[in-house]
Amino acid sequence: MKELQLNEYCVSQEGTIRDALSVIDHCGIGLAIVCSSPYVVTSVISDGDIRRALLAGKSLESPLLPHVSHNHIKVSPGARRAEVIELMQARRLQQIPIVDEKGKLLGIHTLHGLLGGEVKENWAVIMAGGRGTRLGVMTEKIPKPMLSVAGRPILERLVLHVMSFGIRRVFLSVNYLGHVIEDHFGDGSRMGCQIEYLRETTSLGSGGALSLLPEKPNNPVVVLNGDLVTQADIGAMLEFHNRENYYATVGIRPYFHEIPFGCIRADVDRLVALEEKPVITRQINAGIYVLSPAAISDVPTEKFFPITELIAGALKREIHCGVYPIQDDWIDVGYPSQLAQAQGR
Repeated sequence: MKELQLNEYCVSQEGTIRDALSVIDHCGIGLAIVCSSPYVVTSVISDGDIRRALLAGKSLESPLLPHVSHNHIKVSPGARRAEVIELMQARRLQQIPIVDEKGKLLGIHTLHGLLGGEVKENWAVIMAGGRGTRLGVMTEKIPKPMLSVAGRPILERLVLHVMSFGIRRVFLSVNYLGHVIEDHFGDGSRMGCQIEYLRETTSLGSGGALSLLPEKPNNPVVVLNGDLVTQADIGAMLEFHNRENYYATVGIRPYFHEIPFGCIRADVDRLVALEEKPVITRQINAGIYVLSPAAISDVPTEKFFPITELIAGALKREIHCGVYPIQDDWIDVGYPSQLAQAQGR
């Protein structure tokens, strides 16, 4: 199929309804981009806008300008893929123009293009069975992964995020108030993926639910904690894991802690050095993993089993595991202060 040039999506704001309809028919994305000068976007006009104009008695030769939509949704060129998909899902859009700060059209995102690319054979498992007791009353009637950030449940953000990297089969481990999660997601068809549930009758920890997978995977599995708000590059992490052929790959993040006191080093009773409020840096587990099929097979059946025990056991047996730095946005929503940060409060 021939790739269209950017100008083929555009129609002049001096044009007619016929001009706009011709562009829509040619491009097949359901709208035309209305421009005041070459590539300078002022509005859009959809096939629905045209249909309503014709029903109101307008002709194909009528000016299009009275029927355009000025409140069109657009994104900047820096918008992340997962963010664009999330916006499309929230607004029920099939396409969004990419516009720079001067209003110039740079491209067009289509939902088909974002989700209809390479579909990976990998699965994702999102651990969503915990009680979230550290959040107190906020999780009395709703499971922690279903708390809202920017108008959307954290868990839904994660599902959309893994989908944006071509993963279409997603397993959600559920326990505490699991029916709330199942009622919200159903079988995933509403979101364009296949969602299945790993139902824990007792708490199985961060790794034990993997034993409930209905079959053994043939490809590495992405595993995420269900309380993360992140833009982690899952695709790059999978590529790294496959290239190095690791048993397991752990996503890591730097963590900085400032000691609120001056620290000293001493040799018995002689002062050697003094450092005022030093900052200690450690690499922490980001709660994002890629596990080989062999690692999944090593998870004990229906037993409380932290995923870190799986990694520790592999290291004890001198099996190679990798680490992958998560350099994108990442918040672990475990405490009220972290939830407030994720919510922009």
